[in-house]
Amino acid sequence: MVRNVAGVMAELEPEDFYLLSGVEQGMRFSEWVNRGKLPKNSGLTAEEVDYRIDRCMTRELIERKTIQYEGYKLTVEGYDALALRTFAQRDTIQGFGAPLGVGKESDVFEVQSFKPLALKFHREGYTNFREVRRERDYTSENHHVSWLYTARKAAEREYEALETLFPEVSVPRPVDHNRHAIIMAKLDGVELAKAKLESEQVTGVLDLILSEMADAYAAGYVHADMSEYNVAVGERGVTVFDWPQAVPTDHDNARELLARDAKNIVGYFRRKYPGEMPDDVDIDALSAAIAEGEFERVTTYA
Repeated sequence: MVRNVAGVMAELEPEDFYLLSGVEQGMRFSEWVNRGKLPKNSGLTAEEVDYRIDRCMTRELIERKTIQYEGYKLTVEGYDALALRTFAQRDTIQGFGAPLGVGKESDVFEVQSFKPLALKFHREGYTNFREVRRERDYTSENHHVSWLYTARKAAEREYEALETLFPEVSVPRPVDHNRHAIIMAKLDGVELAKAKLESEQVTGVLDLILSEMADAYAAGYVHADMSEYNVAVGERGVTVFDWPQAVPTDHDNARELLARDAKNIVGYFRRKYPGEMPDDVDIDALSAAIAEGEFERVTTYA
C-alpha cells in the first residue's frame, strides 16, 4: 500500500514543491531526471536544489539513482503531494480523512470541503505497468510512458466520463481533477458485492443497474468493466463508479464491451441469487435493447 502523504504536507515549504514540479517536468522525457537539469526545471539555484533534494529524500517524495549519472524521479507519494497542494490552493479541499478503499489501481480517501467528499488517486501503471500499457489504448502511441502519465491519463478519462454522464446517469458527482487525482462525491450505499438483497429486491436492483447502463450508452459511454465491485446499492438506488476504462459508443468494440458488461452483471446475480433469477437470459438481445434504448426489465429476455 502506498503511504498516506497527507501527514507530511504541513512540513513542506513552497520551494520543496518547486523541486517536485521540476522533477515532474523532467519525467515527461525520461524516467530519471539528471540532477544538472533540476535548477532550470525548478527555478531554484543549484545550492537550493541540494537543500530541497535532502528534504524531499528524507520524506520519501523522490528517489535517487547514481548509475551512469545522478538522477531523480518522483515517488508515488511525491506525485500525491503535488496533486494535494493544487487542490488545497484551489480551496477544493480543507482536510484529509480516513481511507475509504484501497485497490490494485486506485486509493480512495475521505476529504473535507463544505461537506465530506472522496479523493481518488489513480495508481494505474505503478504496480502493473506492462498490463495497463497493453490493455489501455491511451498509452499505445507513446514511446516513453511513465506510470505518472498512465495514471494521469486514467484520471483524465474517468473525470471526462463523469462530467459527461452526471447527473443523467447515477455516477459519483465530479468536483475537481488534477494530475492523477479526482475529487468527487462520496458513494451512497454499499458495494454490491457486500450487499445482501431481499428476494423481492433482486431483479429490481438488477433492472436499475441495467437501466443505468442504458442511460450511459445513450449519453455516449460504455463502462467496459462492469462487476459487483463497481456498483453501490443504497436507499436512493444504485450508483455505478470506476470509469477510467470507459469507451465511447462510437468505439469499434463498444457493442462487444456492452455485451460483456451485461453478461458480467447478470452472471453475478445468477451466481449469488439463483433462486430469484430467470433460468436463462439472452445476453445478445439484452445488450441490443440497452444500446437501442429499449430496455425495460431483465425478465423480458429470459
